[in-house]
Parts: sequence; C-alpha cells; structure tokens
Amino acid sequence: MDYLRFSVWFTAIHLGAYLVAGVVNLRYTKDLYQGGDALFAPFLRDVSEPSERQRQGIVMWSAQVARAVLMSVVLYPILAPLADLSFAVRFFFLAGLMFVYADLASATPFSNNIEGLVYMKRRFVTANVFWRVQSEAIVYSLLFGGLASWLAF
Repeated sequence: MDYLRFSVWFTAIHLGAYLVAGVVNLRYTKDLYQGGDALFAPFLRDVSEPSERQRQGIVMWSAQVARAVLMSVVLYPILAPLADLSFAVRFFFLAGLMFVYADLASATPFSNNIEGLVYMKRRFVTANVFWRVQSEAIVYSLLFGGLASWLAF
C-alpha cells in the first residue's frame, strides 16, 4: 500500500466531508454556536465576529489537515487488511471508526458524546442539543466512510 497516496486521499476526503457536514449542520445549530447568547458562548469563540471568523478561516484548515494526517497515519498498520475487505465492510468500518472514535466515544466531553453526558451540565446535553450537534458527526461519518471506501483503496 502506498502510504503517502493513502494519506493524501484521506486528507482530501476528510476536508470535503468536514466541510459538507459543517455546512449542512450549521443550518440547524447556528443558534448554539453564534452570538453572545448562544448556548456554547461561555466556552467557544464567536464566529459571528468578523475578526474571529477570519482567524478561524485561516487556522481551521491547517488544523483539519493536521487532524487528517494524524488519523491516516494511525491506520497504516491495517491498510492491507482494509484493502482486502469488500466495499460495504470497509464502509461500515471506516464510518463507524470515525463516528465512534472521533465523536461518540471521544475522551473530551462535549454535548454529543458519552463523556459530555457524564460530565457536562444538563443544559448542554439535552436531547435537543445532543441530536442537533450529533447530526454533524453522522453526516461526516457517512460521507467519509463512503468516499474513503471508494477512493482511498
């Protein structure tokens, strides 16, 4: 398996899926993230401020490239067995991996993961907030799993 080729595909697919999932999800969650009275205002930067939006626009893409490269490198030892799997099995593995490890079972508490349900204040983890935020992870994981299974192997 060509590791560099895999990491390049992985990064491109991550960036595309991340962008699409974020754009789709923002429609339903803008009130959680933007504005002084947003639910997450006490601990997230407000992207409705032009200077912050500009800063995040610059920093976000380099951060996402770094995340993608790190995630791709961790998969190097199992690339050959993954390539031998059918498209469907590879899809479910990669989509599940991204959903479970990168989101639902993440060690950092947030409104849409198990740690958040345990440690965060109730107002941050109501069913309404949990599922609205979780929808981005679901869209991302399905897009990523499908595209990576098709293009990266």
